[in-house]
Amino acid sequence: MAFAADDQAKDIVTKAENNIKGHTSQTDMTIEIIRPTWKRSLSLKGWSKGEDYSMSVVTAPAKDAGTVFLKRLKEIWNWVPSIERVVKLPPSMMAQSWMGTDFTNDDLVKASSRIDDYTHKILGDTVIEGRKCWKIEMIPLPQAAVVWGKLIMFIDQKDYLELRLEFYDEDFKLVNILQCSDVKIMGGRTIPAKMEMIPAGKKGQETVIIYNSAIFDKPIEDSFFTTDNMKKVR
Repeated sequence: MAFAADDQAKDIVTKAENNIKGHTSQTDMTIEIIRPTWKRSLSLKGWSKGEDYSMSVVTAPAKDAGTVFLKRLKEIWNWVPSIERVVKLPPSMMAQSWMGTDFTNDDLVKASSRIDDYTHKILGDTVIEGRKCWKIEMIPLPQAAVVWGKLIMFIDQKDYLELRLEFYDEDFKLVNILQCSDVKIMGGRTIPAKMEMIPAGKKGQETVIIYNSAIFDKPIEDSFFTTDNMKKVR
Protein backbone atom coordinates (compact mmCIF):
# COMPACT_ATOMS: atom_id res chain seq x y z
CA MET A 1 0.00 0.00 0.00
CA ALA A 2 1.77 3.14 -1.19
CA PHE A 3 -0.88 5.81 -0.70
CA ALA A 4 -3.90 6.34 1.53
CA ALA A 5 -6.47 8.94 2.49
CA ASP A 6 -5.59 11.71 4.95
CA ASP A 7 -7.90 10.19 7.59
CA GLN A 8 -5.94 6.95 7.49
CA ALA A 9 -2.63 8.79 7.80
CA LYS A 10 -3.96 10.65 10.87
CA ASP A 11 -5.19 7.36 12.34
CA ILE A 12 -1.72 5.80 11.89
CA VAL A 13 -0.03 8.74 13.63
CA THR A 14 -2.61 8.58 16.45
CA LYS A 15 -1.96 4.87 17.01
CA ALA A 16 1.81 5.45 17.04
CA GLU A 17 1.51 8.31 19.55
CA ASN A 18 -0.79 6.26 21.79
CA ASN A 19 1.59 3.30 21.62
CA ILE A 20 4.54 5.27 23.00
CA LYS A 21 2.52 7.09 25.67
CA GLY A 22 -0.43 4.92 26.64
CA HIS A 23 -3.24 6.56 28.62
CA THR A 24 -0.60 7.39 31.21
CA SER A 25 3.14 6.76 31.39
CA GLN A 26 5.91 6.86 33.97
CA THR A 27 9.44 6.72 32.60
CA ASP A 28 13.04 6.75 33.79
CA MET A 29 15.54 7.98 31.21
CA THR A 30 19.21 8.73 30.69
CA ILE A 31 20.09 11.57 28.32
CA GLU A 32 23.58 11.89 26.85
CA ILE A 33 24.60 15.13 25.16
CA ILE A 34 27.43 14.46 22.71
CA ARG A 35 29.61 17.16 21.20
CA PRO A 36 32.85 16.91 19.18
CA THR A 37 35.02 17.67 22.24
CA TRP A 38 32.88 16.73 25.27
CA LYS A 39 29.96 14.71 26.62
CA ARG A 40 27.63 15.09 29.56
CA SER A 41 24.74 13.06 30.95
CA LEU A 42 21.41 13.83 32.59
CA SER A 43 18.99 11.52 34.38
CA LEU A 44 15.29 12.24 34.07
CA LYS A 45 11.99 10.94 35.41
CA GLY A 46 8.80 11.67 33.51
CA TRP A 47 5.04 11.33 33.89
CA SER A 48 2.35 11.91 31.28
CA LYS A 49 -1.42 11.66 30.97
CA GLY A 50 -2.99 11.87 27.55
CA GLU A 51 -2.25 14.90 25.40
CA ASP A 52 -2.87 17.48 28.13
CA TYR A 53 -0.52 16.67 30.99
CA SER A 54 3.18 15.89 31.37
CA MET A 55 5.83 16.45 34.04
CA SER A 56 9.55 15.74 34.01
CA VAL A 57 12.19 16.18 36.71
CA VAL A 58 15.97 16.11 36.34
CA THR A 59 17.45 13.75 38.96
CA ALA A 60 21.17 14.05 38.06
CA PRO A 61 23.73 15.60 37.95
CA ALA A 62 23.47 17.34 41.29
CA LYS A 63 23.74 20.87 39.87
CA ASP A 64 20.64 20.32 37.69
CA ALA A 65 18.71 17.99 40.02
CA GLY A 66 15.22 19.15 40.91
CA THR A 67 14.68 21.16 37.71
CA VAL A 68 11.09 20.44 36.64
CA PHE A 69 9.09 21.03 33.47
CA LEU A 70 5.29 20.87 33.50
CA LYS A 71 2.78 20.88 30.68
CA ARG A 72 -0.77 21.48 31.85
CA LEU A 73 -3.27 21.90 29.04
CA LYS A 74 -1.69 24.59 26.82
CA GLU A 75 0.59 26.07 29.49
CA ILE A 76 4.26 25.19 30.03
CA TRP A 77 5.97 25.83 33.36
CA ASN A 78 9.55 25.46 34.62
CA TRP A 79 10.62 25.12 38.29
CA VAL A 80 14.19 26.21 38.91
CA PRO A 81 15.38 25.13 42.40
CA SER A 82 18.39 27.45 42.47
CA ILE A 83 16.15 30.52 42.34
CA GLU A 84 13.09 28.81 43.86
CA ARG A 85 10.81 30.16 41.18
CA VAL A 86 8.13 28.73 38.93
CA VAL A 87 8.42 30.35 35.49
CA LYS A 88 5.77 30.18 32.77
CA LEU A 89 7.42 29.64 29.39
CA PRO A 90 6.11 31.82 26.55
CA PRO A 91 5.40 30.22 23.14
CA SER A 92 8.53 31.96 21.77
CA MET A 93 10.70 29.67 23.94
CA MET A 94 9.33 26.43 22.52
CA ALA A 95 11.92 26.38 19.72
CA GLN A 96 14.84 26.86 22.13
CA SER A 97 17.16 24.07 23.26
CA TRP A 98 16.00 22.01 26.24
CA MET A 99 18.78 21.87 28.90
CA GLY A 100 21.50 22.31 26.28
CA THR A 101 20.42 19.23 24.29
CA ASP A 102 19.50 18.92 20.61
CA PHE A 103 15.85 18.62 21.62
CA THR A 104 13.69 21.72 21.78
CA ASN A 105 11.43 22.58 24.71
CA ASP A 106 8.56 21.63 22.44
CA ASP A 107 10.05 18.19 21.71
CA LEU A 108 10.38 17.33 25.39
CA VAL A 109 7.08 18.63 26.71
CA LYS A 110 5.22 18.09 23.43
CA ALA A 111 3.51 21.44 23.70
CA SER A 112 2.23 21.02 20.15
CA SER A 113 0.21 17.99 19.14
CA ARG A 114 1.32 15.84 16.21
CA ILE A 115 -2.28 14.68 15.94
CA ASP A 116 -4.28 17.92 16.23
CA ASP A 117 -1.86 20.59 14.95
CA TYR A 118 -0.92 19.03 11.60
CA THR A 119 -2.39 17.67 8.40
CA HIS A 120 -1.26 14.11 7.57
CA LYS A 121 -0.50 12.47 4.24
CA ILE A 122 1.04 9.10 3.40
CA LEU A 123 3.80 9.57 0.82
CA GLY A 124 4.70 5.90 0.40
CA ASP A 125 6.51 2.96 1.99
CA THR A 126 10.12 2.39 3.03
CA VAL A 127 12.15 -0.01 5.19
CA ILE A 128 13.94 1.05 8.40
CA GLU A 129 15.73 -1.34 10.77
CA GLY A 130 14.34 -4.22 8.69
CA ARG A 131 10.77 -3.05 9.31
CA LYS A 132 8.35 -1.91 6.60
CA CYS A 133 7.22 1.64 7.40
CA TRP A 134 4.73 4.21 6.24
CA LYS A 135 6.32 7.52 5.25
CA ILE A 136 3.95 10.27 6.43
CA GLU A 137 4.20 13.99 5.71
CA MET A 138 2.85 16.35 8.36
CA ILE A 139 2.21 20.03 7.60
CA PRO A 140 1.14 22.38 10.43
CA LEU A 141 -2.35 23.86 10.30
CA PRO A 142 -2.38 27.63 9.65
CA GLN A 143 -3.59 28.45 13.18
CA ALA A 144 -1.27 26.01 14.98
CA ALA A 145 1.45 27.44 17.23
CA VAL A 146 4.16 24.97 16.24
CA VAL A 147 7.94 25.07 15.95
CA TRP A 148 8.38 23.24 12.65
CA GLY A 149 7.46 23.95 9.04
CA LYS A 150 7.10 20.27 8.20
CA LEU A 151 7.62 16.82 9.75
CA ILE A 152 8.27 13.55 7.94
CA MET A 153 7.49 10.55 10.15
CA PHE A 154 8.33 6.90 9.45
CA ILE A 155 6.01 4.47 11.29
CA ASP A 156 6.43 0.71 11.42
CA GLN A 157 3.44 -1.02 9.80
CA LYS A 158 3.43 -3.97 12.24
CA ASP A 159 3.72 -2.44 15.70
CA TYR A 160 3.04 1.25 14.94
CA LEU A 161 6.50 2.31 16.13
CA GLU A 162 7.90 5.74 15.31
CA LEU A 163 11.32 4.75 13.93
CA ARG A 164 12.42 8.01 12.32
CA LEU A 165 11.26 11.61 12.38
CA GLU A 166 12.64 14.42 10.21
CA PHE A 167 12.19 18.04 11.33
CA TYR A 168 12.11 20.83 8.71
CA ASP A 169 12.05 24.60 9.20
CA GLU A 170 9.59 27.02 7.60
CA ASP A 171 11.61 26.93 4.37
CA PHE A 172 11.41 23.10 4.39
CA LYS A 173 15.13 22.83 5.08
CA LEU A 174 16.09 19.75 7.11
CA VAL A 175 17.10 20.73 10.67
CA ASN A 176 17.07 17.56 12.80
CA ILE A 177 16.69 13.80 12.42
CA LEU A 178 15.33 11.64 15.24
CA GLN A 179 16.32 7.99 14.91
CA CYS A 180 14.65 5.38 17.14
CA SER A 181 16.06 1.89 17.71
CA ASP A 182 16.64 -0.90 20.27
CA VAL A 183 13.02 -2.08 20.06
CA LYS A 184 12.03 -4.03 23.17
CA ILE A 185 9.08 -4.72 25.44
CA MET A 186 8.86 -2.27 28.34
CA GLY A 187 5.87 -1.95 30.62
CA GLY A 188 4.02 -4.47 28.49
CA ARG A 189 4.41 -2.42 25.31
CA THR A 190 6.76 -2.75 22.35
CA ILE A 191 8.68 0.52 22.09
CA PRO A 192 12.04 1.82 20.85
CA ALA A 193 14.22 2.16 23.96
CA LYS A 194 16.79 4.41 22.26
CA MET A 195 16.25 7.77 20.55
CA GLU A 196 19.00 9.77 18.85
CA MET A 197 18.42 13.41 17.88
CA ILE A 198 20.97 14.33 15.21
CA PRO A 199 21.24 17.91 13.92
CA ALA A 200 21.66 18.10 10.14
CA GLY A 201 25.14 19.17 9.04
CA LYS A 202 26.71 19.16 12.52
CA LYS A 203 29.25 16.36 12.58
CA GLY A 204 29.93 14.77 15.95
CA GLN A 205 26.86 16.33 17.59
CA GLU A 206 23.81 14.48 18.86
CA THR A 207 21.63 13.83 21.89
CA VAL A 208 20.76 10.26 22.90
CA ILE A 209 17.82 9.30 25.13
CA ILE A 210 17.77 5.82 26.65
CA TYR A 211 14.62 4.52 28.33
CA ASN A 212 15.71 2.60 31.44
CA SER A 213 12.19 1.71 32.51
CA ALA A 214 8.59 2.50 31.62
CA ILE A 215 5.21 1.90 33.24
CA PHE A 216 2.04 2.46 31.23
CA ASP A 217 -1.63 2.97 32.11
CA LYS A 218 -1.16 3.22 35.88
CA PRO A 219 -3.72 5.79 37.07
CA ILE A 220 -2.39 9.31 37.72
CA GLU A 221 -4.71 12.02 39.04
CA ASP A 222 -4.92 15.32 37.16
CA SER A 223 -4.02 17.01 40.46
CA PHE A 224 -0.50 15.51 40.18
CA PHE A 225 0.22 17.92 37.32
CA THR A 226 0.19 21.22 39.22
CA THR A 227 2.70 24.02 39.74
CA ASP A 228 2.64 23.31 43.49
CA ASN A 229 3.61 19.68 42.91
CA MET A 230 6.56 20.75 40.75
CA LYS A 231 8.39 21.74 43.94
CA LYS A 232 7.84 18.28 45.50
CA VAL A 233 8.43 15.66 42.80
CA ARG A 234 11.69 13.72 42.89
